[in-house]
Amino acid sequence: MVNVIGLGYIGLPTALMLASHGVEVVGTDYNKELVATLNAGHTTFEEDGLEELFGNAVKSGIKFSTEYQVTDTYIISVPTPYDKFSKKVDACYVEAAVKSVTEICPKGAVIVIESTISPGTIDRYVRPIIEQKGLKTGEDIHLVHAPERIIPGNMIYELLHNNRTIGADEKEAGEKIKELYSSFCQGEIVVTDIRTAEMTKVVENTFRAVNIAFANELAKICRQDNMDVYEIIRICNMHPRVNILSPGPGVGGHCISVDPWFLVGDYPSLAKVIDESMRTNDGMPDFVLNRIYEIMKENGMSDIGRVGLYGLTYKENVDDLRESPTLQLLESQERHLATGLKVYDPFIKKDVVKNQFHDIDEFLEAVDLVVVMVKHNEIKENAEKLEGKVVLDCHNIIKGNRVYHI
Repeated sequence: MVNVIGLGYIGLPTALMLASHGVEVVGTDYNKELVATLNAGHTTFEEDGLEELFGNAVKSGIKFSTEYQVTDTYIISVPTPYDKFSKKVDACYVEAAVKSVTEICPKGAVIVIESTISPGTIDRYVRPIIEQKGLKTGEDIHLVHAPERIIPGNMIYELLHNNRTIGADEKEAGEKIKELYSSFCQGEIVVTDIRTAEMTKVVENTFRAVNIAFANELAKICRQDNMDVYEIIRICNMHPRVNILSPGPGVGGHCISVDPWFLVGDYPSLAKVIDESMRTNDGMPDFVLNRIYEIMKENGMSDIGRVGLYGLTYKENVDDLRESPTLQLLESQERHLATGLKVYDPFIKKDVVKNQFHDIDEFLEAVDLVVVMVKHNEIKENAEKLEGKVVLDCHNIIKGNRVYHI
């Protein structure tokens, strides 16, 4: 039996996938309301294919509990935020989970850390916990790191098809967990050492963050001299060895906007390019806010209450709000002692911010300037509803005479 600890955006799909492929699974989370929702037969977030996967897992006997289980295999998939001052990983949730496991697990159990962590986190935070219990790694407990590699909006497909990395102290433990993940993973699974596995996951997301920052910096440069950044990128990408990404209003989610900071925190004197790239990305919501004021002035607008932000989630067609650029923009507005921006997102059913609408027509009726923060399919399929509005399109998806770009 496998006990999956942490039933969020990564832990829940992993637990469901394992159970759907014949593995006995108990999912554990300290959040009683979340566990009650799952036991009542409901998923806790929206994701294509998740309902069907959930149904298959329930039929296969998956259980959900607030209690840790006595078993030989644990998968820890809890959040790993970063300290906003030191930029180092905050491993408190991982530490708490490992402590709870060591209090009940039998000798020889395998603890798999699936949470994304910085290189050396297991050495600095996990091993000491085990040693303090008088236990020995490699004998009493076997440590493995199997970082997740999926993205909201395409989780189910990527769980099945993406390649995986397994880091372990001993080859036997690594191969055991490889066999476990092979129950559903159709991609290649590489077994290596723990520190390499830690580093590869962080580097993957850092690579993406740096490339996004380059596109965002290009947008700022082109805005300075009124050049079309999208046309420039289009032409540059005709070169066979160039693939520039598109700029955007910021970077959200719990991977690209967080993981690269781990390297900055651990290697502050070395990670200079990464540091500047992250600051560039983090500065985009402020850049968009400045563009709003510029466009308002150009069009003779004075009422910020007639400006609407389309999209609250961090990316298109999901309900994930983590590190959302729109939320960052609203926080920035409040720091400047200004409020009033209206907000709408088809995927967010509950009120999470002030002046939030739940109907696109009512939202558009209430605003004159629409800022497209998220490129949900809804806005692309209903672009005609923006006719007559001034539009700040942060993704270059809307056409029209009064359409502006970042």
